Amino acid sequence: MLQSALDLFKIKDLRKRILLTLGIIAVYRVGVTVPVPGVNAEALNFFFKAQANTILGFLDIFTGGALMRFAIFSMGIMPYINASIIMSLLQGAHVIPYLDHLAKEGETGRKRLNQITRYFTVLLAIIQSFGLTQLISRIPLQNGINVVDNPGLGFTMVTMITLVAGTIFVMWLGEQITEFGIGNGISLIIFAGIVDRIPAAVASVIREVFSLQQRSPFGAIALLLFVLVIVGLVVWLETGQRKIPVQYAKRVVGRKMMGGQSTFLPLKVDQSGVIAVIFAISILQFPTTIASFAPQSEWGSMINQLLNPSSWWYNALYAGLIIFFCYFYNSVSFNPKDIAENLKKWGGFIPGIRPGDQTALYLEKVMERITLGGAVSVALLAVMPTLMRAQLNVPFYFGGTAALIVVGVALDTMSQLESHLIMRHYEGFSKTGRVEGRGRGRWYTA
Repeated sequence: MLQSALDLFKIKDLRKRILLTLGIIAVYRVGVTVPVPGVNAEALNFFFKAQANTILGFLDIFTGGALMRFAIFSMGIMPYINASIIMSLLQGAHVIPYLDHLAKEGETGRKRLNQITRYFTVLLAIIQSFGLTQLISRIPLQNGINVVDNPGLGFTMVTMITLVAGTIFVMWLGEQITEFGIGNGISLIIFAGIVDRIPAAVASVIREVFSLQQRSPFGAIALLLFVLVIVGLVVWLETGQRKIPVQYAKRVVGRKMMGGQSTFLPLKVDQSGVIAVIFAISILQFPTTIASFAPQSEWGSMINQLLNPSSWWYNALYAGLIIFFCYFYNSVSFNPKDIAENLKKWGGFIPGIRPGDQTALYLEKVMERITLGGAVSVALLAVMPTLMRAQLNVPFYFGGTAALIVVGVALDTMSQLESHLIMRHYEGFSKTGRVEGRGRGRWYTA
């Protein structure tokens, strides 16, 4: 693996992609530390320490700490994700015929859909920035200090413009990584924000054990084992496959006999990867944005109380959204009819299953069964650490949601890097097999 890591920088094109990705992530991390003018950082930090176990503390992780500092990237990439979700739902439900028409126009239609998504992102960012500004402006005195020095129309306008511009810039950074770098840019930006908090969380646990003596050494070891088990389960789930055997019939092409191979079609247990988790989080952020318009009101307080990450209501809703988006992603990305037609075209068939419609029906049933198991497993991994947090006092950074995102994005990025290496006749990271990302699967020869 070490040799393969060194080989990454021997390839000029791949080296440029890696350095570009790292450079963009560094730019993003700088923006996370630049605060919005007119906000008292000390008072805001005091407020967020009190909100560590609420939905605001949970969302702060996915902005890489920008929300706690009220930086120019405080909204992060969430408005873009929300816009993408809504556009995907509209296309999947066939509500707007124009969107269906664009989806069938190939590359031109895809570019137009991306442009519409960007415009929609700006609209959502304006709404969310107004809510976030109102929330910050109405925070009561923290330790005798105002969070906002001069709240008013001027502060609201400047802050909204700053936050919207920050979101658009983060969206652009993510697109540059996806197009010219390595990995999915949006996922990597969220990944960078979570990973950045881990060293501080580890240092905090060490300080609790040795300095403050708030946690026993046995408790720290139990926490470490808990995190390792969660990470191991995530890796096992993300790499799990159902292998469908495929047989190719022999046929004569010219003077050669072709076919007769035994292969298999790998169907991933968790086809959506971290996408379902990120979508669920972004949906849960929407009610919080609405509640931020009137944080002191009765209905605003009720929403914030219901969306407390330690409540049963929140975890039930969170798990339900994850399961829904797992199925939704599969319905969009996996087309059993196309796979069945391609198998039939190239003389392939599943033993015991007739080619054509019967093969498509069989693949659909198999996918539904493994999706149920994968979706429920992802939901349990996401909510189980939250429910156990009261017993082990586990910080958010070590939760199942963070592990799902970090491990999923890491596997996906390693898979892309390995593909570049193998394409240029270098060895992969492992001698026992390929690193599997969140792709739709590959064909293997038995």
